[in-house]
Amino acid sequence: MTPNPKEAGKEKRGIFYPIAEFLAPRFPGLKKKLELADIPSTHTAFLEKVIGSTIIASLLLLLLSFVFLTIYQISLVWLLPLALVIILMAFNYFMLYPDAALVKRKKELDYEIIFAGRHIVIALKSGMPLFETFVGVSSGYGEVSKEFKKIVDKIIAGVPTTQAIREVAQNNPSKYFVQMTMQIANSVASGADVGDSLEAVLDQISKEQIIQLKEYSQKLTPAVMFYMLFGIIVPSIGIVFAAAVLSFISGGQFGSSILIPIFLLIAIIQFLFLGMIESSRPRYLL
Repeated sequence: MTPNPKEAGKEKRGIFYPIAEFLAPRFPGLKKKLELADIPSTHTAFLEKVIGSTIIASLLLLLLSFVFLTIYQISLVWLLPLALVIILMAFNYFMLYPDAALVKRKKELDYEIIFAGRHIVIALKSGMPLFETFVGVSSGYGEVSKEFKKIVDKIIAGVPTTQAIREVAQNNPSKYFVQMTMQIANSVASGADVGDSLEAVLDQISKEQIIQLKEYSQKLTPAVMFYMLFGIIVPSIGIVFAAAVLSFISGGQFGSSILIPIFLLIAIIQFLFLGMIESSRPRYLL
């Protein structure tokens, strides 16, 4: 969660704080993203860190670009447009961190939501009070336990149970967690049996997760074929063909230095492709 205004005022301000303060209104959704991703920073402080990281990364990349242009005897005039592109790309890259953290947190919450929910159902049906059930599930279930720990802390602080549940659910990126906790809050408010209503919700969530796993398995086969074709076969044949043509054109003076950028490009493409496949894989504990 982001600090409250009093804590924000006490944050240490660096040399890039004025720039971050100027840019902050241009990112109105950043504050909410930080809350959903559970990043303990204000949006202005986060922007300040992004600016600092952008400058460091840009200087390193510009140094590498200078070395590359010097080796291949390319005009250094290209450094100016390269600098602009590198700065923009680095800034946008670091600004993606809250989105990545949000997705990661959502997956971690969805991973054990079913088992945590079943723990609550079993505890309630065995006669355990709701608060004691929340205390029991506030450990052993990863990110889900952290969220229930927040609910427990709010209840101990004097916040009504339904209000505590709604406040925690409000800043949670997992639709399954929100669905489960809001069902508990509505059942408590209406006086209905929490265990029975929660069990029905968990069955629905379990069916949705099974459907998503089946959809992923269906998408995986063509994705593997695409990877085999464009990640292995085409680059292998393409490099052999390019080496033969360039050697013929250069009269046998084809250097291996040209192959290095090609290998790096292929490695980057394969890394990005495998990362995309891995990131799209649903992670559920059913």
